[in-house]
Amino acid sequence: MKQSIIIFYIFLLSAGLYAEDGSRLWLRAESGHNATVTANKQSPTVDIAKQELKSQWKGAPIQLIIVNSKELRNRGKDAYRITGNKLTGVSVLASTEQGLLYGAYHLLRLQETGNDAGILNIEESPGYDIRILNHWDNLDGTVERGYAGRSIWKWDELPNRISPRYVEYARANASIGINGTVLNNVNATPRVLSKEMLEKVKIVADILRPYHIKVYLSINFSSPASLGGLSTSDPLNSDVRQWWKDKADEIYRLIPDFGGFLVKANSEGLPGPQDFGRTHVDGANMLADALKPHNGMVMWRAFVYNPDGEDRAKQAYKEFMPLDGMFRDNVIIQIKNGPIDFQPREPFSPLFGAMKKTAVMPELQITQEYLGFSNHLVFLASLWKEFLESDTYCNGEGSTVAETTDGTLFPHPLTAMAGVANIGDEANWCGHHFAQANWYAFGRLAWNHSLSVDEIADEWIRMTFSGNPGFLNPVKEMMMDSHEAAVNYMMPLGLHHIFAWNHHYGPEPWCDIPGARPDWLPKYYHQADSVGLGFDRSETGSNAVSQYYPPLRDELNDIRSCPEKYLLWFHHVPWNYLMKDGRSLWDDLCYKYDTGVKQVRNFQRIWDQSEKYIDAERFKEVQSRLKIQSRDAVWWKDACLLYFQTFSNRPIPYDIERPIYELDDLKNIKLDLEHHN
Repeated sequence: MKQSIIIFYIFLLSAGLYAEDGSRLWLRAESGHNATVTANKQSPTVDIAKQELKSQWKGAPIQLIIVNSKELRNRGKDAYRITGNKLTGVSVLASTEQGLLYGAYHLLRLQETGNDAGILNIEESPGYDIRILNHWDNLDGTVERGYAGRSIWKWDELPNRISPRYVEYARANASIGINGTVLNNVNATPRVLSKEMLEKVKIVADILRPYHIKVYLSINFSSPASLGGLSTSDPLNSDVRQWWKDKADEIYRLIPDFGGFLVKANSEGLPGPQDFGRTHVDGANMLADALKPHNGMVMWRAFVYNPDGEDRAKQAYKEFMPLDGMFRDNVIIQIKNGPIDFQPREPFSPLFGAMKKTAVMPELQITQEYLGFSNHLVFLASLWKEFLESDTYCNGEGSTVAETTDGTLFPHPLTAMAGVANIGDEANWCGHHFAQANWYAFGRLAWNHSLSVDEIADEWIRMTFSGNPGFLNPVKEMMMDSHEAAVNYMMPLGLHHIFAWNHHYGPEPWCDIPGARPDWLPKYYHQADSVGLGFDRSETGSNAVSQYYPPLRDELNDIRSCPEKYLLWFHHVPWNYLMKDGRSLWDDLCYKYDTGVKQVRNFQRIWDQSEKYIDAERFKEVQSRLKIQSRDAVWWKDACLLYFQTFSNRPIPYDIERPIYELDDLKNIKLDLEHHN
């Protein structure tokens, strides 16, 4: 019965029986083609692959074949091969049923992007074993840093009502190779492990299982005491260890393929092993031991920092490097891409490449916490490619972040990549129609990080909107320029953490909250004074550069060789310092902000010219968001330049647009946003 319901929803989705509200995402293939599809195995997963192809494939018959191929097995359980010709017949071969499912979606992607002609001879396997979304969804339905409505997980309705969106969600994720989901916020409540909640989690797991998506849970480290009634949650206490083993047994009786735990501990006030004088190793290994008999894993977050006066950018490295090699083999350390916190641009965290004896995984943020929420069009594939292709030099030149995490340089039992989801219950899933592209891009890069930004944007535009060159080419250029534009009008030249207090929307470089921790305030990071601007992390400052390998360390340490995109991240730079273009730092800063404003206005022109190519509903919604983005870009430009001008005492160059706001008026803006929790 459950399987027939899933197939029915596939039919509804592929038949296009929905208004043009963006709900179909990139899965818009025409249906009703009744293709001939055969398979040498039956299972819920194979049945889904057959149904997807049967209803959407426009070519010759297809065979789905489970094979006992050593070559495919050696490439991993998700690998597949596609051979044949659309005109005479196609075979999808894999050693597992999920391989067939991924191969089926690949074939449909080729068709929908116009790349299915001629002889097909494709063999693929993912770059990361675990490709997982982290939902920062709370049990009450709110979403921390969520900008697309409330949570899609309707815990209060389960088990009596099952949302059809669960199948739609599974289908969308499987189509781009995502195979895991953490259902709840890393700021977890112990209640998520209660019997009542686990029975509801089981229902979601059962729905996602045919799509080979495992469920995981974020846990609260104090659960043995808070939920279990013990007197302590000390990881070395025998009763505590037994409690976690019993809880793991309980979970796996309900959900045999449960993935494991995500843990935020001793971070931003959350409990952890250090509360009991223990280490991250003690806490992670205790949980790993409980999960090990069930093949479960622990993702232990490295987002840990304390108000101890040390440069926040250095703290995760100092905390975790002494522990390298001490974690169980089913523990993986989850590290944000940069050393601070998902800023518009950061250098990569120095833990990548440094922790060689421990499995580590990148954590990317799909939801745009610091990039204009769902109001701004910012294609994040550019940011993520910049991060993944950064050279750590840990094994000499060419040791990219991707190679330090995908098993190329340091073979570990686990490889993984996580993305903080931007999904909510709004009709178009992500708030902004173009924010869907970031969900798509995460899945594609987690599967194949060698894909270019151009390739990913091209696929998504063709599948979501149109392949007409009059639309495709300018819109793709807009997407590919959008991240740099956002950096320009928000935080150029290595500026970071100068956003508004608490909700993180809009500029507030002057923010000063009485009693707040210094490292939560912008002034800690921009360090503006009469001399210059920027945080000195050179060897004469906090010496954060020492955490990187040479020659990168030396390049970043020298103000003359430091890449200008990171200049104010690593150096306190005089206002009159001459940049590579011959301008002073102050003038260059002004031109960067002005360039960002101009870029967004150009995005508006590009989009307005695209009206004739697409539906009116999505055109108008994106047009409206671009108006907001354009106004916000001016807000950022005026706020930052007028504020920093009080330190530089230099005129804004007269050939750029004059500020239209007064600084005092900007300082009085206090937004009351419901998007922060």
